[in-house]
Parts: sequence; C-alpha cells; structure tokens
Amino acid sequence: MKTVCMLIVHVHVQVKPESVADFIEATTENARNSLREPGIARFDFVRQSDDPTRFILVEAYRDEAAAKAHKETSHYAKWRDTVASMMSAPRSSMKFSNLFPADTDW
Repeated sequence: MKTVCMLIVHVHVQVKPESVADFIEATTENARNSLREPGIARFDFVRQSDDPTRFILVEAYRDEAAAKAHKETSHYAKWRDTVASMMSAPRSSMKFSNLFPADTDW
C-alpha cells in the first residue's frame, strides 16, 4: 500500500512594479479563502526581500486531490483571472513531497 504524502507546491510569481499593491491585495484574499479549504494545511504568501516584485506562494495540500479541488474553487478562478495581467512573466511552480514534520503534525 502506497503512503499518501502531503504535496507542497512553491509557486513563483514576478509582478509588474505598478501592479504590486493590487497583486498583494488579490493574493491575500485568495490565501485567506484557501485556508478555509479542508485539504489545505498551509497557504503562505511571501515576498522576496531584495526584489519587491517577486513572490512565492507556499501551498501545503493534504494530498493530490486537495490540490485539484483547490483549482476548482471560485476564489482560485477569481485570483487567476485577476492577477493574470499583473505578471511580468508566466508564473512557475515546483512540487515537493513532505518529509518533516510528519503529515499528522500539520
């Protein structure tokens, strides 16, 4: 039997300088709503210290199904459509499997 691990996704975003404030507002709203989803353990929104136009979303999903369900929410669709024109480059993501702390400790 395969063990189900949490899925951790880092989404890298570079925003146009004139759109930073609006991007922060839209992304904070999305993060707040995302934390209400039962399959999300964490949803962190951070900005790069030496470049205020670069951000990372750190999304911790209980499993792959939770990640899929997140993409089907109305708040994700609203965020995706709202911020699309604010990005100076296409966003990218990297996926990780959780090692520590144990999934049950999240």
